[in-house]
Parts: sequence; structure tokens; C-alpha cells
Amino acid sequence: MEAGFFNDLRFLLVFYMVLALLVTVHGQGTRLGFYSTSCPRAESIVRSTVQAHVKSDPSLAAGLLRMHFHDCFVRGCDASVLVAGAGTERTARANGGLRGFEVIEEAKTQLEAACPGVVSCADILALAARDSVVVSRGVRWEVPTGRRDGRVSKASDVDNLPGPSDSVDVQKKKFADKGLNAQDLVTLVGGHTIGTTACFFFSNRLYNFGGNGGPDPSINPSFLPQLRALCPEIGDGMNRVALDFRSQNRFDTSYFNNLRKGRGILQSDQELWSDASTKPIVQRYSGKTVFNVEFGKAMVKMSNIEVKTGRDGEIRKKCSAFN
Repeated sequence: MEAGFFNDLRFLLVFYMVLALLVTVHGQGTRLGFYSTSCPRAESIVRSTVQAHVKSDPSLAAGLLRMHFHDCFVRGCDASVLVAGAGTERTARANGGLRGFEVIEEAKTQLEAACPGVVSCADILALAARDSVVVSRGVRWEVPTGRRDGRVSKASDVDNLPGPSDSVDVQKKKFADKGLNAQDLVTLVGGHTIGTTACFFFSNRLYNFGGNGGPDPSINPSFLPQLRALCPEIGDGMNRVALDFRSQNRFDTSYFNNLRKGRGILQSDQELWSDASTKPIVQRYSGKTVFNVEFGKAMVKMSNIEVKTGRDGEIRKKCSAFN
């Protein structure tokens, strides 16, 4: 009896040791309050920096949120998108419109003064994304920290980001490759409730969609004249259009209501309403506060994609350059 008890105890100890190892290997080594002792003001410094910048330029909130997304989908959430220089992720065409680098650098400068060599740029980016949603009147969520910064950043790696013309099946595949499901897809794309996009990302929908000589039939006919006025057929395509029409600076559920009305801007967004696998999720979020809660959960899940923890990676002194 006694020998059996100790055998069972040893089995349980080995089981939990293996489980802990698997959690670390799969990039789930972050935790809440990681800097509570080593840098108690870490989160408040990031928060105040984001608040100050977004107060003067509300569009930066969407920029910071998008930057975190673009970082996590390439080499995991390791701040590789922040590195400047020839041939880095930052120079890739898909990252050409990213904004908010100066916000991260300012927060890093303050953190290095308060706690040298302690807080990673990857964690700053994750916290800034959360704070940008909060300052846009979204709901706050707790961000696990403890990420370390990557030592590699290549433009050639930026080939799997979801695109503005992707079908739902392609989007689901790209998300599944990162361990995210269809609900995560709809939830995270719901971040388009803030921010804008350039006309050239969707103008193909307005005039000669798929060579049909007319607009994308999924666009609400009453909405089409407004889009054409913002994005003329003969133009440089650089005009900006709100992804959530008339609510581009407020984190709310009107984005999903717009999809139901045929007022989605990007083709990839509008197809979330027409696809049978994602339509029920759009319906669930339309006008419902549950979206805010689910968004926080999905962001935590995404922010743990292939993270580097422990002895992996480094803690950069400057977010734009490797040590």
C-alpha cells in the first residue's frame, strides 16, 4: 500500500514536470504580474505613454493594435517587427502602413531609465495594444508578461499575414497555422472597429470587381456612392477610409453591424458575413457587449503565439535595434 502510494506520487511529480516543460516549449511561459517586483511601474509607464500619444492623435490606437497583430503572425510575439534597417520585417510591403513605432520607443526609453535591461519590447507592444483599446473606450483585460525579444527580423518572413482580399477559408488556414480558430479570427478582425485603410486595398471592389464591369455585389448599393467619392477610380489610392464607417476611433460593435448591412470595407471583412462558418459569430457580436470580453481573451491567446521566454531571445536596450 505504502509503496503504491509513493509510486503514484512519483508518477504525478513526473507528469507535472513534463506538463510544465510542454507549457514552456509551446510559448505559454508568460504570467500575470511578471514585473511586479523587478519593475513595478512597467505597466503604468506604458499606459501613460499610450494615453499621451493617442490623446494627441487618436489614430495611433489602431496603429499600435495592428502592429502587435503583425508582430505575432511573423516569428511569434517577439517584437521583431520593431527592428529598423534594410531587409527587416518593418520594410516588408505588408508592414508599410504600420504606425506607432515612436510610442513604443518612448515607453522603452522611460523603462530603461526606471528599470534598465528588464522590460522587453515584446511586452511593451503587448501592453500598448491593450492600452490602445482601453483608451478607445474598449474593455480592459489582464496581459500576461514575460516575453523576450527575438534576434531575427527578415522581410522575407512576412508572407503569411492575412490579406485584404483573402477568402474566409484562406483566413481560417492562416489563423489555424498559429493555433487560432474561426472564433478567434472573427474576434480579432473585429479590431477593425478602430482605424482606417487606404483605398488601394479595396478599390477593386468599387468599379470592376473580378472583371464584371461593376462593383462587388456584396456592397450595399446605398453605400457605394460614398465609397466611390472617397476613392475615385482615377486616383493614387492613398486616401484613407474608416474600416468601421463613422466610428473609427471608438472600440465598439458597430463594425459587425456594418458587415450585416453590406458596409464592410475590405473584401476579407465582408466575407465574414457571407460565409456560413463565420456568419453566426458576426451575428453573436452585433450590438452585444460580449464582444469586448471575447476580444480580450482572443488577444491573450494571440499574444502567446511562439513567444520566447526564460533564456530564449534577449531584452533589447532599444526596440529598433538588436543588442
